[in-house]
Amino acid sequence: MLARILSLSAFTFLAASAAVTPTASGTCTVVASGSDDGPALVAAVKNTTCSTIVVPTSTTLNIASRMNMTGVQNKNLVVEGTIKFAPNLPYWTGNAFYIPFQTQVTFWLLGGQNIVMNGGGTLDGQGQAWYDAFAKNSSLARPILLTVYQATNVSVENIRMINSPEWVNLVNEGENVTYRNITISAVSTSKNEAKNTDGWDVYRSNNVVIENSTINNGDDCVSFKPNATNILVSNLSCNGSHGISVGSLGQYAGEYDIVENVTATHISMSNAQNGARIKAWAGEGVGSGIVKNITFSFFTESNVDNPVVIDQCYETDASDCKEFPSNTYIQDVWFNSISGTSSGAEKAVVASLSCSPDGRCSNVNVNNLTLTPPSKYAPASFSCQNVVLSGNSASLFGTCSTT
Repeated sequence: MLARILSLSAFTFLAASAAVTPTASGTCTVVASGSDDGPALVAAVKNTTCSTIVVPTSTTLNIASRMNMTGVQNKNLVVEGTIKFAPNLPYWTGNAFYIPFQTQVTFWLLGGQNIVMNGGGTLDGQGQAWYDAFAKNSSLARPILLTVYQATNVSVENIRMINSPEWVNLVNEGENVTYRNITISAVSTSKNEAKNTDGWDVYRSNNVVIENSTINNGDDCVSFKPNATNILVSNLSCNGSHGISVGSLGQYAGEYDIVENVTATHISMSNAQNGARIKAWAGEGVGSGIVKNITFSFFTESNVDNPVVIDQCYETDASDCKEFPSNTYIQDVWFNSISGTSSGAEKAVVASLSCSPDGRCSNVNVNNLTLTPPSKYAPASFSCQNVVLSGNSASLFGTCSTT
């Protein structure tokens, strides 16, 4: 796959690398040139004599070309200043790296082994031009701000990520990847919304930790895409999002999706479409998979449309779901200690666990749910279908309907 999405000019790399002069300690500092700083930054990171690469506090790097930093080892990228991507839409629509999954593109690929990015600085996607353009052209491919690609032992800490054109972070084929103390903001300043600005998407990756971070965006706070396993998400504050989401899964015929061993705990969710959510496709001609051992715990929710959700007929009408139940099975799920208020968008309903017919959900547990709608819709209503619930909050749901 790498050969499909990477094609950097050797001439560009060599020309840029000639300008990199490391100190005796192996530190290389990259400062603004007044033009495109992407080649110099890539050259510094790929220079084997540069173990530490610094973007100083006073520096704003202008990135006007895609950055391939794959295959590097033992690097510390210290971003104290700002890395800002030029809003040259014609260039990026023809040159951003292609990610086959869900037809994505990205500004920046970072991969290899033993990589740290830190420093307290900012990554700026200058997304407003993209938000406005997407409002006129919904087929526009908008770049992901940062993609950790085929990487092992990566830590991204103390970084501010703003104005991403689309997804903020993608972990693609990663192992042992940690994000800590990240601040994300993707908010439009015009009437056109900052759409699809997921905080994190985890895809084909194992042992990922996302913790102690603040996210203000317009889509999933964190989304676990196909083949995301052994994930811990903790101590996040999410505002304006679509929730902490498993899926969507089972979308593509012939594909078997796995999301397994995921814990999301101590989450603050405000002004959001969803809180804790699992979503899987049903219908004719879709894929299959398994969602297993998922725990959502200690969520505090405020003004959330759907605080607790299983939707195993995602994007599928009821008659099609009955005829063609989801082939993505859901089992061993815990919704524990989830409290707060819904927005009233679903009137009295504060939790909806809707599984496909034919026993596609099993061992779903609900404990210590204390959720309320706005007073005009009280008392709270808890709905379920095609599932037998366990736990001390199961009685709130009554007998689940069968379709």
